[in-house]
Amino acid sequence: MNAPAHLSPYTAEHFINRELSLLQFQRRVLAQAADAATPLLERLRFLCIVSSNLDEFFEIRVSGIREQIRLGHNASSTDGIMPAELLALVSAEVHRILAEQYALLNDDILPALEREGVVFLRRGAWDSEQDAWIHDYFRREVIPVLTPIGLDPAHPFPRVLNKSLNFAVELEGRDAFGRDSGTAIVQAPRVLPRVIRLPDRPGQALYTFVFLSSVLHAHVDELFSGMNVHGCYQFRVTRNSDLFVDEEEVKDLRAQLKGELQQRHFGDAVRLEVADNCSEKMVDFLLQHFRLGRADLYSTPGIVNLVRLMQAPDWVDRPDLKYPPFRPGLPRPLAQHRDIFAVLRAQDVLLHHPFQSFAPVIELLKAAADDPAVVAIKMTVYRTGTDSVLMEHLVRTAQKGKEVTVVLELLARFDEEANISWATRLEEAGAHVVYGVFGYKVHAKLLMLVRREGDRLRRYVHLGTGNYHPRTTCFYTDFGLLTCNERIGEDVAEVFKQITGLGRASTLAHLWQAPFSLQPNVVAAIGRETEIARAGRRGRIIAKVNALLDPETIEALYEASQSGVEIDVIVRGPCALRPGVPGLSENIRVRSIVGRFLEHHRIMYFRADGEEHIYLSSADWMPRNFFRRIEIAFPVLDPRLKRRVLKEGLRFYLLDNTQAWEMQPDGQYCRKTPRRAARAAQNLLLSALALDG
Repeated sequence: MNAPAHLSPYTAEHFINRELSLLQFQRRVLAQAADAATPLLERLRFLCIVSSNLDEFFEIRVSGIREQIRLGHNASSTDGIMPAELLALVSAEVHRILAEQYALLNDDILPALEREGVVFLRRGAWDSEQDAWIHDYFRREVIPVLTPIGLDPAHPFPRVLNKSLNFAVELEGRDAFGRDSGTAIVQAPRVLPRVIRLPDRPGQALYTFVFLSSVLHAHVDELFSGMNVHGCYQFRVTRNSDLFVDEEEVKDLRAQLKGELQQRHFGDAVRLEVADNCSEKMVDFLLQHFRLGRADLYSTPGIVNLVRLMQAPDWVDRPDLKYPPFRPGLPRPLAQHRDIFAVLRAQDVLLHHPFQSFAPVIELLKAAADDPAVVAIKMTVYRTGTDSVLMEHLVRTAQKGKEVTVVLELLARFDEEANISWATRLEEAGAHVVYGVFGYKVHAKLLMLVRREGDRLRRYVHLGTGNYHPRTTCFYTDFGLLTCNERIGEDVAEVFKQITGLGRASTLAHLWQAPFSLQPNVVAAIGRETEIARAGRRGRIIAKVNALLDPETIEALYEASQSGVEIDVIVRGPCALRPGVPGLSENIRVRSIVGRFLEHHRIMYFRADGEEHIYLSSADWMPRNFFRRIEIAFPVLDPRLKRRVLKEGLRFYLLDNTQAWEMQPDGQYCRKTPRRAARAAQNLLLSALALDG
């Protein structure tokens, strides 16, 4: 189901480009690494997050732009920027971000870490004892797993894995067979650690590390005995990683996906990263081989893969250089009562992660296996990880002979292999595993237990804004609602029936569902606030999403603003709406929060003449979520919980003057600075909800 066609009353100048807006988000993340108020090891982690985000940006977004150019598309989106122009703008902005990123690493963060006794040693700084240990390590651990390949007609350029570490070596001389190609490629197997800790010794910093690239550079000549090494250069290639599955040809989605996953590592190249000491001759050779231009070249003054430093804070036992630990709290009803079913029969329960524990959701799944009264369970799974206690409980429930149905999304990007593995295990245990509706990713977060109580069956439901992934619930902000509301339970049962069976979509009592009613209901709710304002009463909208890109929703917000509706939008990532433009959007404010936790919950607030309608959702305000995914938005009906969502999910964020960035009409962001008392939403939530935050 595609977005309904409509004629926009607005021109391209009224919209901001998605890719350029997404790069603005990377700048906000980079600012966390530059902020001296951020603990030092966390600054390093934020720096690595930028690299990880840019990797995916190239794998998916930039590869998409290049595909548009290949197919001859004239415009990339509602903003009207031509694909070739956009690719040039993206390249220029990423080059600027990288320059700032490496300057921050080399001139600020690494020297500050060294002063704290956390040292990443360059080759020229090794003393004789360290050099001897590293040489021995190279011979023991590195040489046995390397396969240097000299390029000649019998040895063509090897296949280079996506984002793998490689070395291009310039050589002079003839080998034992008389060959003198002058070039060799050394691929660093993924089994080798990219960062190596040196043994402790007196007089040396407690945490002393060297990079694998430095180790190999120092001893690369031992791989080519009798030849002269003129240069050894790190390089890394990023490839198109979007999977293609032909809807008309596919007969077994899981089987075809397995085949596609094998090719993901070898898609078309979209970016070449090299160390800045790489010779021009080698740069030209690599660009020609990977069919890339100079704009696709990214030269780095340091290691080419900063993502490998992401785990460094975990290797260093320095709590004073990290965020303070905290214990997630529990809502009072669950803290005071051990029977979760009794609690839910009495009232709905709202969980606010990571400030409150995810344990009640795990407890529900455990009960599915252990409670004899539970007869069936149904669950959607988008991302859950390779090691998941939730999935283990589902397997155990199926093994006990209970009715288990899992809607498992095989096309969850970069989690496909883990999900295929879980699908196999669940089926072997006797569970019903379905892959949703082909062409529509199942992104809704739904869990339903059916329990026999006396002479009736009762549904217990969990609805969430985030994934059933115990690890990400520790650092993603999300809401989860636990309820046994009968009408909501019927709606959830109907959604499962639609996904697993056949039939027309039914009208739901409470849930808004994509691809059917979610976007029309959002636009209609905005329209009602517009009519209220036109009638002279107060119109008010507050929304919190990860992305705001749907043109029709943006146009509805523009119209609401022009009618006098007061609108606040909290957008973590890309936003195509221009706020604060006179005559267009002067009543709209857009802000973004970037802090310790990844902002992930989606919230909609409509004042509705004082009735205050609040919905939580798994969906962002994007065409793909509205029309190409199965999503839900669910209402918060309990007045007490409404007040909590309004306070914790929206007002705290609107009061934030420390980690908040305000969007300007041109798409740039300005960071808020406190004039008096500093207020950070995430810190306020830790204080209010965590046990020792």
